[in-house]
Amino acid sequence: MNAAADRKLFLGGRLKRLRRDLGLSQTAMAGDLGVSPSYLNHIERNQRPVSAQLLLRLAETYDVDLRNLGQSGGPASEAELAEAFADPLFQGLAVPRHEIVQLAEDQPAAADAILRLYRAFSDRRVRDRAEAEVAGAASPADSPSEWVREYIQSRHNHVPELDALGEALHEALKAEASSPDESFEALARARLFARHGLTVRTLPAEVMVEWTRRFDPHRGRLLLSDTLGPSSRAFAVASQLALMEHGPELQALTEAAKAPDAPTRNLLKTSLTNSLAAAILMPYAAFQRTAEETGYDLARLQARFGVGFEQAAHRLTTLSRPTARGVPFFLMRVDQAGNVSKRYASGAFPFSRFGGACPRWRLHSAFRTPGRVVTQIIETPDGSRWFTLARTVDRQGQDAFTEGHDLAIGLGCELKHAHRLIYARGLDLQKPEVTPIGPACRLCARHPCAERAAPPVGRALTVDDWSKSVSPYPFA
Repeated sequence: MNAAADRKLFLGGRLKRLRRDLGLSQTAMAGDLGVSPSYLNHIERNQRPVSAQLLLRLAETYDVDLRNLGQSGGPASEAELAEAFADPLFQGLAVPRHEIVQLAEDQPAAADAILRLYRAFSDRRVRDRAEAEVAGAASPADSPSEWVREYIQSRHNHVPELDALGEALHEALKAEASSPDESFEALARARLFARHGLTVRTLPAEVMVEWTRRFDPHRGRLLLSDTLGPSSRAFAVASQLALMEHGPELQALTEAAKAPDAPTRNLLKTSLTNSLAAAILMPYAAFQRTAEETGYDLARLQARFGVGFEQAAHRLTTLSRPTARGVPFFLMRVDQAGNVSKRYASGAFPFSRFGGACPRWRLHSAFRTPGRVVTQIIETPDGSRWFTLARTVDRQGQDAFTEGHDLAIGLGCELKHAHRLIYARGLDLQKPEVTPIGPACRLCARHPCAERAAPPVGRALTVDDWSKSVSPYPFA
């Protein structure tokens, strides 16, 4: 038997909308269709299915296209409602999907009203952030990730306590090596077993499912996914070693930050743990010295410390020790849709804290040349000039030149520091080729711009019938 043909049809919401559109009462429609009002009431409340005979009577009586009546009601509306109710604004409500579907189908006008209110609220939230950015005022973070990002940035992405702990543990591991060529991962595994009774196992991705790293305290095991490349695997082991050796210090730093809630505290502790892991793998003094000696050659830094491109690039943004400062870099990580997932700086930062990056920056075009470093000198609206480089990396944290280059890392510094970088050699830094860019489009007053994706806050559009600008949003 055909299961689709045998399936019962519950079309209560759509039948109710049809009746209201026709301006009929339940009694009047029931009379037209030759059924009792109570039966029609049960159908509209989805307590009874719609029979084939009743569908035919609907088509004959009201000239209804049964294909339209049988279509799923408003899938886009259901998706939009689900997205709205997933906002942190509704945290704790946990609206179930069946209620969202019922709202979309049975109360479409109310659903539309809710979506209009939510869009207005979201637009206002974006404008408030943009206006705060323009005014240089603080903007309250509404998610744990934003709070943590702002806290780390308030410390210029530098936690000296963790650098000191990382250097000491790195030296202790070196002292325990049986040969100079023993890898960091092997040393860390040996220390985890000898001091903490922990073993490290690599398991297939099918077994790990969604996890790339998972700690099993009951069996004393650190489980790693086989999707991790060597550098990501070493970082995972370093993170576990950081927690086992310096858990109290990490907890104290976390508590001192006074995060607003438990999820934010947990995310901050994870961020601090990652910072300590980076400091163990790339001890400050040795990393800063090697960076200076090699002209901040990321490939050399990767090879010297056994890390990935993103790990080395991120570490460069933390070199703010007063007695041994590195080039003050900023870093941004985006996906192919332009979503920003990392934003750190040891000094000035030329982009909006809350918006995306300017589309004229080659960070976005790096996806066209996977695995290659592309450089660019940019100029922001205030006249500041920056030397930047960008390259794709793999989302899963695997090593360089693997498949799946679906994230891009942008790294940059003020142009006055570019002479220290190997990537700027051969360029005329006195009379460079410069690309003017802006912050996020809602904050950018540069005009005209063909790449503009949104009008700027506080500027009136000048769209008319007599002319067309290269910009989709011309303004005064």
